[in-house]
Amino acid sequence: MKLKIGNIQKTNFIEKGFSTLTIENILVYGIKRYFSHVKFDFVLYSTPPITFYKTIAYVNKRDKAKTYLMLKDIFPQNAVDLGVLKKTGLKGILYRYFRRKEKKLYAISDKIGCMSKANVDYILKHNPEIKKEKIELCPNSIEVIDKSVSNKEKQVIRKKYGIPNDRIVFVYGGNLGKPQGIDFLIECLKKEQENQKVFFLIVGSGTEYGKIEDFIKKEKPGNVMLMNQLPKEDYDRLVGSCDVGMIFLDYRFTIPNFPSRLLSYMQAKMPVLAVTDPNTDIGKVIVNGRFGWWCESNNVEKFSKKIKVIVDCDLKKQGEMAWGYLNLHYTVDKIYVHMGDII
Repeated sequence: MKLKIGNIQKTNFIEKGFSTLTIENILVYGIKRYFSHVKFDFVLYSTPPITFYKTIAYVNKRDKAKTYLMLKDIFPQNAVDLGVLKKTGLKGILYRYFRRKEKKLYAISDKIGCMSKANVDYILKHNPEIKKEKIELCPNSIEVIDKSVSNKEKQVIRKKYGIPNDRIVFVYGGNLGKPQGIDFLIECLKKEQENQKVFFLIVGSGTEYGKIEDFIKKEKPGNVMLMNQLPKEDYDRLVGSCDVGMIFLDYRFTIPNFPSRLLSYMQAKMPVLAVTDPNTDIGKVIVNGRFGWWCESNNVEKFSKKIKVIVDCDLKKQGEMAWGYLNLHYTVDKIYVHMGDII
């Protein structure tokens, strides 16, 4: 059984906002209609969106269910960071509405799992009413599958898509929206478009896809390729044929994002270049784990210097370090919800 809701991913902020506002009433309706005779002992949910309070409150009151929030994003502050919402004026009304929803969701949750240490610190600092013992680390995790490909397979895959075999291939895969700081990504691609040692592959979709498409049509860089979304199996094989995974985040963020695409790169046994704001700790994790590099997403020259460093690195060794770190920290059997303590 599926309920029809609006788009809350990879769409414009107006549609996303409307869908976010209406989702909890739709979910309550669905529970009343389809699960009236089912008693729930435990409710597991994630953000975004943050407008789950009414749904969780309904199940909590009806069934005395325990609740666990997996905090994947911090809204509405992320929208404020990007200039979509403001804390004053007309947009401030929307901000305060969503902020109240956010605090209610935190309050009704028996436990809140955060993706990184920086997320834990941020939530406690900006929500002092939350008890420290209510917060714990619960990073993104996966059932680990080796998605690396052999050198022979790499050559075949690259030939299929027209990707050169004699260059180091940097891949960015995923959402191409405002949070990713696409304008800065384009500036980086411009800076490196004469570099004959590297090739940049961008695969994904999102509201900013057209910007990259326009840049390629206008500048015609010889070392950049843009591809729309692929079927998952094809996408995984394509990523596996590349050499370095890239993560981009807008420099304006004050919240510590921790993109899940990191894990897909690690499954392909690839080192990672993170280009982000200074508030996220994903760069620290990558550098301390010795499977990649980090620079801030406001300086093209620093990005260019990292590219030069990477070209001279032992990428296979760093890829193996990424695989080892993944198995040590992000597998589903190690990252688990302490349900016994909650239920």
